[in-house]
Amino acid sequence: MTTAILIGAPIDSGQRYPGCLMGPAAYRVAGLALAIRDLGHGVEDWGDAVLPALQEVSCANPAVHSLAETLGWTKVLADQTATALDAGGLPIIMGGDHSLALGTVAGAAAYAAHVGRPLFLLWLDAHSDFHTPMTTTSGNLHGTPVAYIAGRDGFDAFPPFPAPLPPQNICLYGIRSVDPAEHAALLTHDIAINDMRVLDERGIVAPLREFLDLVRAQNGMLHVSLDVDFLDPSIAPAVGTTVPGGTTFREAHLVMELLHESALVTSLDLVELNPFLDERGKTARLMVDLVASLMGRKVFDRPTRS
Repeated sequence: MTTAILIGAPIDSGQRYPGCLMGPAAYRVAGLALAIRDLGHGVEDWGDAVLPALQEVSCANPAVHSLAETLGWTKVLADQTATALDAGGLPIIMGGDHSLALGTVAGAAAYAAHVGRPLFLLWLDAHSDFHTPMTTTSGNLHGTPVAYIAGRDGFDAFPPFPAPLPPQNICLYGIRSVDPAEHAALLTHDIAINDMRVLDERGIVAPLREFLDLVRAQNGMLHVSLDVDFLDPSIAPAVGTTVPGGTTFREAHLVMELLHESALVTSLDLVELNPFLDERGKTARLMVDLVASLMGRKVFDRPTRS
């Protein structure tokens, strides 16, 4: 059985909707640890990460805000994620906005390089998050992690990403909102882009299984970054960046069950939960249920048939 290591990332600075900093507390209240323990796994809660002393940094793009805070969180979360992996656990980083992935995936990449395995990234999100600090017009750094992970230029204020992921190691899954600058940049990278049209045409299962087969063939580690807006806002309203047409309750659980069956997931982000926008904890409970599916909860165990 797995030992899940819960790490709170109370981060609001990557965007402009106050409330994501309450995300870690909401996951705890919604019973994340209990749901994992009930499945027979161990759980360690390492508490919330603490923002270190801030450095003086600047960006040539005047739209960018909260750069010092984002840089601080990136460093501390990279260290904590790598430490949790080195301890043999499954780090589950409870956010917090998606800028936290600048750090968590960096930590996973550093650990993967240390043990000599390739890292893969499954990005479950409405957005591609492929801006750089130089291309963003909103200045919201939660829209930049995938660009950092892929090794794009423009991150001079950040530590060099350890072993940037080759395009084929990144799978964008469920996206349906891409800015023109991101679209143009993605056309120059061979990243698997499974937007909602692809999923409507091919179904939920086939594209995901193809990516998981690639991870398995290379003995890869798999970091999953799950954004609340991967889900349709009708079932998950607690997010400041709602985009209609997201995955349904059944589709999301199917994704999680397939991930569990693959036994490939080595680290997990839960991001963009804003409890201030929730309806009686509806979104937090759904996210906890999805983690339970990822950890092995099933409605019905199907025996293997010849």
